[in-house]
Amino acid sequence: MQVLILAGGSGTRFWPLSRKLRPKQLLALEGERSLLRETVERLQPLAGPESVWICTTRALADAVRRDVPEVPAGQILLEPEGRNTAPAIGWSVRSMPEAVRRGPVAVLPADHRIGDPAAFRAALATAARAVVADDRVMTLGVTPRWAETGYGYLELAPGAEADGLRRVRRFVEKPDAQKAEALWRSGHHLWNAGIFVFRGTTLLELLERHQPELARGLEEIAAAPGRLGELYGRLPADSIDYALMEKLDGLSTLPLDCGWSDLGSWEALDEILPKDAAGNAARGDVVAVESSGNLLFSEGGTVAVLGVEGLVVVRTGDAVLVMPKERSQEVRKIVAALQQSGRGELL
Repeated sequence: MQVLILAGGSGTRFWPLSRKLRPKQLLALEGERSLLRETVERLQPLAGPESVWICTTRALADAVRRDVPEVPAGQILLEPEGRNTAPAIGWSVRSMPEAVRRGPVAVLPADHRIGDPAAFRAALATAARAVVADDRVMTLGVTPRWAETGYGYLELAPGAEADGLRRVRRFVEKPDAQKAEALWRSGHHLWNAGIFVFRGTTLLELLERHQPELARGLEEIAAAPGRLGELYGRLPADSIDYALMEKLDGLSTLPLDCGWSDLGSWEALDEILPKDAAGNAARGDVVAVESSGNLLFSEGGTVAVLGVEGLVVVRTGDAVLVMPKERSQEVRKIVAALQQSGRGELL
């Protein structure tokens, strides 16, 4: 099995720690290794470095190569610009040798956290067997652990197949709090983790059928790779969910129970970090007095809090972020404000 890791995102919801040239996937948020390195390492022995492909941006090329030098240089694919996941996945798969494309390819984000790597590998192997057996397209969904508004959902069709596989009835957009509660309690919805397994050749055939403009663009690039910078910017900038997966009648899923988190916000990080007796999560040099339920993160210098609760406080070398924990999905507003005020040095 080949594995394509998507590693080109900017990670704006982890500002001020995440920056354009050091985005979330290159950060060590929980331990000593970056999220990208952990993603590559947890694949072994199912897929060694020789079977790993990484799609990232030209701006991050050197940082990615330093972080995972064991991945062959020719398998680190550099997008000229970000065009969303459908072009990134389609171009990456089309860039693989034809013999490789005939086999199963798994697509993973670089910045997810997996608490049980063995269970994750087992699920990927099960999905790959199903793909090889009958040429289906698989997605891995996560059994919901609470009513989450930050994820999309997969609605399951009735009945289960061998190995626990299920059919996907439809995709559900990120819900409001009331709808998320109903989806969570229904028992027939999964979180959409953005993890897919398919034959590379099948993906390209499906793009020809459902996204002919994108498919033509990929063939133009393959015929004239020297014009990648020019042609790539013409590809439709759609997500793979919208461009393809939502249009498939036979999409299958495998419920995943492996301690998954997309680490999509500071609040998500808070959920997995160890806590002190007052419920504070801390990384770095921090002091908490008469304070509870806070996430305190320092890259340098001391962070001290007194008499506060439910806050996120993050200190880096040139910026400090303070906000209520429940608003951690809104950090992009700060990034947008910095962009509008010309503070590019903080981005």
